[in-house]
Amino acid sequence: MELYDGRPENTAGRLSREIRTYDFLDDLGIEYKRTDHEPADNMEACNEIDGILGVLICKNLFLCNRQKTKFYLLMMPGDKKFKTKELSSQINSARLSFAEPEDMLRYLDIEPGAVSVMGLMNDKDHAVQLLIDEDVLKGEYLGCHPCVCTSSLKMKTADVTEKFLPATGHEYMTVHLVGED
Repeated sequence: MELYDGRPENTAGRLSREIRTYDFLDDLGIEYKRTDHEPADNMEACNEIDGILGVLICKNLFLCNRQKTKFYLLMMPGDKKFKTKELSSQINSARLSFAEPEDMLRYLDIEPGAVSVMGLMNDKDHAVQLLIDEDVLKGEYLGCHPCVCTSSLKMKTADVTEKFLPATGHEYMTVHLVGED
């Protein structure tokens, strides 16, 4: 794995959702580093990617309420454990669960394994509420996927919250997750 500045020079064989992500970031003037890799299906692979980027990649969870009337994208540090009860009380939504892959595709144009804040650029109806753990916001940089699981990006946290999110029309809610038993 190598670290590159910005988008790939050759986009042959890349999915359009990935290219749209680079176009969106470039149009906003957001600088980012990128690495290409095999899909990370274990923590060892994730740690290797984190090492190349020099940042912890966020754990991104796509959640919904039982009625499937509210959808949430939760960004949290990868080393924290997710406790639904802990989050439910903060957002006043009982019975949170993982949303279906079909909903992920419909709202964020993302498939399992590639969930990312970048998918919010595809949520034109603002159906998804972004939740960010306070520890993610403390970092100068964050890591995420460009809507595919075969590349990862590093960018300034402030660029995501102050440039990217306003351009998508999304706001975020800060949550406090302890993530311990």
